[in-house]
Amino acid sequence: MDTPTDAARLRIYIGETDSHGDKPLSDALVVKAREFGIAGATALRGIIGYGQPSHAREAELLLSRDRPILIEVVDVRAKIEIYLAAVEPMLQSGLVTIEDIRVLRYGAPGRSG
Repeated sequence: MDTPTDAARLRIYIGETDSHGDKPLSDALVVKAREFGIAGATALRGIIGYGQPSHAREAELLLSRDRPILIEVVDVRAKIEIYLAAVEPMLQSGLVTIEDIRVLRYGAPGRSG
């Protein structure tokens, strides 16, 4: 992906205990992004959170072993849409959002573009 460019950011909110086959769903989603040649994907573990269903009491939230995980995927919208169609069957629950973004910088030190 060249920079600067208009791009899209896909966010997938899941739980730490969500899985796909025999591996964590977060790992499977990031590996799949790599297979699709996506510009970047990151899995972030949340400290605390809640979502649907939000019936947990505060004490249960603090002691939960199912912490929130956010997967962020960035590339041009066309590639994001193709990736999303491929991973949709892997998602049994969670929240999925997509938004247009403007990439200001992309690349490792010593690399141009």
